[in-house]
Amino acid sequence: MWNIITLDGYFEGEKSWDLPFHETVWGPELHQLSVEQLQSADYLVFGRITFQGMAAYWKNAEGEIAGLMNTTPKIVISRTLESADWNNSILIKENVVGELKKLKSGGDKDMYVFGSAYLSETLVEENLFDEYRIGVAPVIAGSGRCLFPKGLTTKKLSLISSQQLSTGGVVLKYRPK
Repeated sequence: MWNIITLDGYFEGEKSWDLPFHETVWGPELHQLSVEQLQSADYLVFGRITFQGMAAYWKNAEGEIAGLMNTTPKIVISRTLESADWNNSILIKENVVGELKKLKSGGDKDMYVFGSAYLSETLVEENLFDEYRIGVAPVIAGSGRCLFPKGLTTKKLSLISSQQLSTGGVVLKYRPK
């Protein structure tokens, strides 16, 4: 899992794609981390909402990260989409957990879930994350949508690393115990 949250735990504001805090944490370290993650990925995994937003942005973007986003194979999980028209995309409509486990076991590299809070909630409950990478922006938003909603089953984690960013944020990496 890779996501950016505010200090008070919100991954977006009151509306979808309300992400102004991303700009406060973005800098050279997150640029480098993004490149490294994309280069080490067999697949990027998205829920429908995140997939559509990412596709709309990255299809027309330029630069190193855009090139990697557009060429890396992508998986979109959706019961309602009829097709996934972003370059190198696979649509999974049923047996999500089973299909992801199959792809995960057949790959040589990592799979990253970017954003996709609804999908992430399911994958947390199914214990499919080997690692949680959370960027914490130095912002208290006061409201929005929490990345980890109330009601999730307790998961104990072990800290792998923490990296202070020049922007004042931090990247935390955890593994399940």
